[in-house]
Amino acid sequence: MSESHTALIASELMIGETQVCAVASLLSDGATVPFIARYRKERTESLDEVLITSIRDRLAQLTELDKRREVILGSLLERDILTDELRAALQGAATLSTLEDIYLPYRPRRRTRSIIAHEKGLEPLAITIFAQKQGTNVQEEAHAFIDSSKGVETIEDALAGARDIITEWVNEDAATRDEMRRLFLKRGIICSKVVKGKEVEGAKYRDYFDAREQISKAPGHRILALLRGEREEVLKLTIRPPQDDALSRLYRRFIKAQRATAVEMTAAVDDAYKRLLAPSLETEARHHVKERADGEAIHVFAQNLRQLLMAPPLGQKAVLAIDPGFRTGCKVVCLDRQGKLLRHTVIYPTQSKERRKEAEKVIRDLVQRFSIEAIAVGNGTGGRETEAFVHKLDLHNSIQLVMVNESGASIYSASRIARDEFPDHDITVRGAVSIGRRLMDPLAELVKIDPKSVGVGQYQHDVDQRRLKQSLSDVVESCVNSVGVEVNTASSSLLAMVSGINPALAKKILSYRDENGPFDSRKQLLQVPRLGPKAFEQATGFLRIRNASNPLDASAVHPESYGVVGLMAKDLDCSIADLMEHEELRSKIDLNCYMTETLGLPTLNDIITELAKPGRDPRDRFEPFTFADTVHSLEDLAVGMKLPGIVTNVTRFGAFVDIGVHQDGLVHISQLADTFVNDPSEVTKVQQRVTVTVIAVDATRGRISLSMRENPTKTTLKA
Repeated sequence: MSESHTALIASELMIGETQVCAVASLLSDGATVPFIARYRKERTESLDEVLITSIRDRLAQLTELDKRREVILGSLLERDILTDELRAALQGAATLSTLEDIYLPYRPRRRTRSIIAHEKGLEPLAITIFAQKQGTNVQEEAHAFIDSSKGVETIEDALAGARDIITEWVNEDAATRDEMRRLFLKRGIICSKVVKGKEVEGAKYRDYFDAREQISKAPGHRILALLRGEREEVLKLTIRPPQDDALSRLYRRFIKAQRATAVEMTAAVDDAYKRLLAPSLETEARHHVKERADGEAIHVFAQNLRQLLMAPPLGQKAVLAIDPGFRTGCKVVCLDRQGKLLRHTVIYPTQSKERRKEAEKVIRDLVQRFSIEAIAVGNGTGGRETEAFVHKLDLHNSIQLVMVNESGASIYSASRIARDEFPDHDITVRGAVSIGRRLMDPLAELVKIDPKSVGVGQYQHDVDQRRLKQSLSDVVESCVNSVGVEVNTASSSLLAMVSGINPALAKKILSYRDENGPFDSRKQLLQVPRLGPKAFEQATGFLRIRNASNPLDASAVHPESYGVVGLMAKDLDCSIADLMEHEELRSKIDLNCYMTETLGLPTLNDIITELAKPGRDPRDRFEPFTFADTVHSLEDLAVGMKLPGIVTNVTRFGAFVDIGVHQDGLVHISQLADTFVNDPSEVTKVQQRVTVTVIAVDATRGRISLSMRENPTKTTLKA
C-alpha cells in the first residue's frame, strides 16, 4: 500500500496512519475483520469493526483506481503519446472521475464530427475563433478554408466544422467537466413523467407520474423507486440542473464579450453542453445518486439484519413447532433441546369437530411424551387461528406459546442445506423444524438462509448486488463471531461463518466430529484435516467447547493468551477455574504486571471481563410476547385501537409492525414519535416490542396505517 493511500484513508477516517498500516498488513496476511477487532487491539490501537471494514473497503476502491490508472498509462505509452506532464496529472488523480476526465481527450474513439472536421483541415480556423482576438473577421477567416475537394463547399461548412472542433474542446476540458459535475450533483433536478399509455399498468407509480425533486435532497428509497419505474418502462427520467445556470457558467468560462467571434463561440458552447456534456454528466449523476441510494438501502438492510440475527434466543428447550395451514393441515414437529428432530405429524385443527378433537389429543400426547417446554407457531397463513387453538388447550403454565416470524423458512426448506440435513423428509417437515429452531436460536437458524430472504430489506433486488452481498456477509460474520459458536453442536452453515473457516473446512470439522465424537479441547481442532495453524489462529477464539478440561475453552479468551491467564492464576496460587469463579481473586490482579511488547491493556482488560462471564451471550434475555386476542384479521381492526406489535422492518420512511393480522402495518416516520424524527432507526429497531394505534385501514389494498405517537394524527397510506 502506497504512503499516499495511507495518508488519504487516515485523513478520511480521522485516524492515525499507523492504524491504517496495521489493518492493511493484517488483512494482507489473511486476518478477518472480527479477528482483528477482537484479538489485535494493540496493533490497531483498538479500532472497531466499523472502522476496520471502512479501511478494507477503501483499500479495495483505491486498488481498483490504481488498476485503471495503470491501464490508461499503458494505453498512452503504447500509442507513444504519454508525456511527463500527462503522467504527473494521471498519477495525481485522486478519483476515478478525475482520472477519466484527464484521459478523455486521449481516449481511442469512433469517428466523431470533430475528427471529420480535423480531416478537412479546419483546426486552424477553430484555433482562430477560439482565441477570440479583437478585430477577427470570422467570415474572411472561414472563406480561406473553402475547398470542394475536402467537402467544404461554403463559409457555413467551414464554420460548422470549426464549431464541431471547439465543441469537443469544451467537452473535454477537465476543469469544465469538474465544475459542471459539481453543478449537476448540487443543483440537478430529477424529473419523472409517465410513459404515454402506461397510466393504468403503472398505477403503483402514480405519485411519480409528474414529479420533480432536487437530487441532493431526494431520499434514497424514492430514487430507487423512480429508477425501478423507469426500468419497468412506466416512467421517463431526466436529471439536469437549470439549463440557464449551466450555460451561464460555460459562457463565463469560454466566451469573451464584445468580440466578433461570440456568435460562433456561443453556438459551439451550446452544442457542447446539450449534445455532449449534459448527457455524459447526467449518466454520471445517475450513477452517483444510484450509488448513494444503494448505500442508504444497504445500510438500513444491514442494520435490520443485525437486529434480527441478534434477537434473544429461547435457548436449549424441548420445542414443539407448528407450521400452520388450513387445507393441507398444520405440520407439527418435536425437537429436543439440541434441536434434533424426534417426531413429525400433521393435524387439522381448523376443519371438522372430529379433526379438531383429534388434533387436541395429538398435541397433548406429544407435549407429555417429549416433555415439551415451549411451542412455536409460524406467523403465516392460519397462524393466529393455530395459536388460538393451542391456547385453548390450557396446557401447563410453564409451557411458553410463541408466534415465530417464518420469513425465509420456505426458502430454507427447499434449499440444498435443508436437503442435506433432512434427506428423508419433505419440505413441509423441514419448514416446521426451521420455525422451532428459529425460536431456540434465531442466529443459528437464520445463517442457513440467504439474508435477502429474511424479510428485513427494501429494494434489495435493485441495489448493487456485489455491495449488498459483501455488507450482509459482514453482518452475519460479525454477529456469529460476537456470540460465539459451540463447536460440538453447530451446523455446517454456522461454522462456515466463523472467522477463518470456509464452507469446505466447516464440513471437515463436522466429518471429524461425526467420526471421532465431540471435541474435548480447542487444541483437538488442529487434528481436523486441512485446518492449519492460520485457520486455528483466526477461528479458535470464537469457538466454544463446553465442559472441556480447560475451562478457558468455553470462553472468548484466545489460546494464545492461555499462558498469561495461567501466570495470573499461579501468582495468586489458585487454579484457572478458581480465578474464573471468584471475583475477589480477579480484583487482586495488577494488569500492568502482565503487559508485554505485544500484549497490552486492551487485551488484558478483555481477558478479565471474559473470566468474569466466560462465553457470555451478548444477546438480550428472551421475553415472551403475545398479540391481542381479539384481533386476527384486517376485518377485526378499527381506527383508534391500541395494539401490541413487533417491528419487522425499518426503512427510511418509517417502520413496519406486525400486529397479528397477516399484514404488517406502516408507522410513517411522522408517526414514530411526538418529536421530529430524522432517521427511523434512531427511535425503533427490528424485533422491538411496541404499542401502536390504528389510524387508517385500506382493506381493498391491504394497507394498515399505524402510529406510535401519544396523540396520533391521520396520515396517508403511502411511503
